[in-house]
Amino acid sequence: MAVIMGTAGHIDHGKTALVKALTGIDCDRLSEEKRRGITIELGFAYADLPGGERMGIVDMPGHERFVRTMVAGASGIDFVLLVIAADEGVMPQTREHLDICTLLGVRHGLVALTKIDLVDEEMLELAREDVTVFLRGSFLEDAPIFPVSAVTGEGLDALRGAIVEQCRRQPERRPDFFRLPVDRIFSLKGRGTIVTGTLVSGSAREGDEVELFPSGLRSRIRSIQSHNEGQEVAEAGHRISLNLQGLSVEDIRRGDVVSHIGSLKNATRWIVELACLKSSPRGLRHRGEIHFHHSARELAARLYFYDRDRLEPGERALAEVHFSEPVNGVFADRCIVRAFSPLRTVAGGFVLFPLDTAPRRSKLSHKMQARLLSLPQSGEEERISVQMALSGRFGVSLADLSLLTNFGLKRLEKLLQGLSNQGRVVCWDKEDRRWIRAEELEVLSLAALTAAENFHARNPLERGMAKAVIFGGMGQDVPPKLAHVTLERLLRSGRLTAEGELLRLPSHEISLAQDQEGLKQALLEAHLASPLMPPNHTGLFERLGIAPRQALPLFKLLVSEGRLVKITEDLYYLSETLDEIREKVRGWFAGHGEISPGDFRELTGISRKNGVALLEHFDKEQLTMRVGDKRVLRGRGA
Repeated sequence: MAVIMGTAGHIDHGKTALVKALTGIDCDRLSEEKRRGITIELGFAYADLPGGERMGIVDMPGHERFVRTMVAGASGIDFVLLVIAADEGVMPQTREHLDICTLLGVRHGLVALTKIDLVDEEMLELAREDVTVFLRGSFLEDAPIFPVSAVTGEGLDALRGAIVEQCRRQPERRPDFFRLPVDRIFSLKGRGTIVTGTLVSGSAREGDEVELFPSGLRSRIRSIQSHNEGQEVAEAGHRISLNLQGLSVEDIRRGDVVSHIGSLKNATRWIVELACLKSSPRGLRHRGEIHFHHSARELAARLYFYDRDRLEPGERALAEVHFSEPVNGVFADRCIVRAFSPLRTVAGGFVLFPLDTAPRRSKLSHKMQARLLSLPQSGEEERISVQMALSGRFGVSLADLSLLTNFGLKRLEKLLQGLSNQGRVVCWDKEDRRWIRAEELEVLSLAALTAAENFHARNPLERGMAKAVIFGGMGQDVPPKLAHVTLERLLRSGRLTAEGELLRLPSHEISLAQDQEGLKQALLEAHLASPLMPPNHTGLFERLGIAPRQALPLFKLLVSEGRLVKITEDLYYLSETLDEIREKVRGWFAGHGEISPGDFRELTGISRKNGVALLEHFDKEQLTMRVGDKRVLRGRGA
């Protein structure tokens, strides 16, 4: 298992010298660093562990002007070696570095009390007591303190042994999600563009296609190095460098993330839990501007609280962070908030929802806010349930849900299948692996059933409705696949019934009033009385004393019952009469190659006007086909 240790502490307390004494590697590689005697950029070293593993070391600058660089380095470490000089004791950057490590979720570490060769026994004991008091209440409260000297070597063996033991205690990193935040970019002659960083999760191989976030630029991994050695595979927990094909140094910025194509999502706002430091001289304002640090990235942002105008020192609250440019992250990522003036660390955040799809603050209920705040301690099913509820009424893809839960895809699929067996979630698109909560699916179902009820109320004499009525009731923006899945579930459950192409509620029955029943019979009898020359509607309606709107639903009913067939808006024929006419036409073609309107009139005795309408109807039925002014028999009709 690969492990990364980071050094933290005040400037000139001997971090770089201690790393060199432990590993033989000088982390100050810049000429300016050697000239000034201070660390400016992140330094890197490594040490071989018993068992063949190799531990990476990130040496972080201690000057207050380079805190952004320190945060970039600390974001990828497993445990910290807090370095405090015995001759100076706890200093301002000692405090800020410990605060940053705490806010970034670092939970393990050791303490090195350096430069003991410069103090006597009494001074050393006072320094140890000072450090012990300083660490009370912190995650390093029970950490062992190792007095050491990088000059004489005193105490180094004991410290090495403790570091090895710390390495054995670190948990595994997520193995299935390749994510490399870039903290250095440079070019080498003959090789091209190189990026370095701590591989926080997943793995990658030479030749893999990768994407640069947030820019979306794509590349291929030409080669991989870890601790100055070529590697075919890069694995989580290692400090690595990637040679990226087709990109220039100008294409990449510190804080960009290299990942497999499409595996991350950019966003312009996140929901986070913010914790303001007790030591902060003042709180954070609602709508206040901040410096936001996430992994190796720093950018301007603005805070929006859900339930307050100000987050006071020592308090925690839910906040929405709006960014000046797109960012990307994963649930449980940590972030740092620094105030503009004076520029200092004031708070830290736990990323709860790193996508733009969450509801706006005004739409988030107090109950959901409370569930969000409890997510860091919640179980797996609750985490999935909350994140799906926040993802919108059409559900979420498996890939997005992996970002929102930080579960590996295989683990997540297994959990979703379990919830599906309980009837709590449904996969509505197996190809794109999109899931929806049963509650959201029920909302769509109720909307569809309401549309059906309204249709029946407006059209009581129609046997059913087209699918378009149901789909329209769900909403115009519903994805077609989801609409069909909803309809299929309604049909399977018996909440809707299908009759041919028509849909209806199971409870729907055509019930005519007494006057409508009589009117229906009168319309039918008028057609029975003159089957070849159906009555003119205008004269028929005047004789019956009704308006067209009263007759139209009854005509539809007679058609749905199979008694009449609609030829045109004003012309209906009895079904059995139309069958007889159709057979006469087929018989005609047994001895003729074509039929004209005149032939049709001679054959049937029907007027030219109605005859033309009937011939056009037979064209639509594909019995005949028009050629000029005549018809021929279609192949299908033959």
